[in-house]
This record gives sequence, C-alpha cells and structure tokens, in this order.
Amino acid sequence: MVQVYVSTVIDADADAVWRRIRDFNGMPQWHPGIADSRIENGEPPDKVGCVRDFHTRDGGRIRERLLALSDYDYSCSYAILESPMGVENYTATLKLTPVTDGARTFAEWSAEFDCEPRREQELSDLIGGGVFQGGFDALKRHFGTRR
Repeated sequence: MVQVYVSTVIDADADAVWRRIRDFNGMPQWHPGIADSRIENGEPPDKVGCVRDFHTRDGGRIRERLLALSDYDYSCSYAILESPMGVENYTATLKLTPVTDGARTFAEWSAEFDCEPRREQELSDLIGGGVFQGGFDALKRHFGTRR
C-alpha cells in the first residue's frame, strides 16, 4: 500500500475554502488539472455514493465515487473507480482545519493505493505533486496566499 500526504496553509478562513472545494463536481472551477466533470445519473454532487466522471487537461478520464462528505469536519473522501494511472484500491481524503491564529486554514490531502512496485515513486510524485499540490497552489492563488 502506497501512502501520499500533502499539506499546506491557505490565507483564508476554513468556511471560505470549504465553499470553494465542497462541490464534488466543482473541481474544474478550482483545480487547474481538471478540464470538465459531471455527476453520473443526475445525482446531487453532495450525495454520498454519487460518481463523478471527469477528464484531466491531458485527456485522461477518471471516475470517482464520493465516500464521505462532512460540512462539520470540512472533509470529503472518495475512491477511484476507473483511471489511466494504474492504481487500485485508491481512496483519498481532503480535509480542512481552521487555524485559530488568524483567518487561515490548514489543508491536508492524503491517499492510499496499490500499484506495481516499479511505479510507486512515479505515482506518488504525480499524485502528491501534480494533483494534490497543484490543487493547493491554485487555492492559494485564488485566496491570495503566497507560496
């Protein structure tokens, strides 16, 4: 099992950041690597069990199922159902924690998955750097945070 963890601090309160990322179908609005997204079968994007089908900007297609969504904990968890990356048993959690010293947010994004041993580092770098850090960098730009 491969584990990836990335965290950052965003100069905005957790409510504002959560409003930006909460929509399970809204990644194209905040993540630069996502071209489009749709929720299958017309289900609401906050219904646990719904499936988002999206394309990355490089043309890859990914399907993910929402496993948990908590407005109280500012967190969501999801699993990859289909992906060109070559991962199996992939689950991830994106969580926000208010920083009590100022209107800031501690954000963390983690994943666990299985893959071919020879691809562990490559996929860890892609997911941690490209997906997770790429998303955090975009959120920081949106909220005016310096890296």
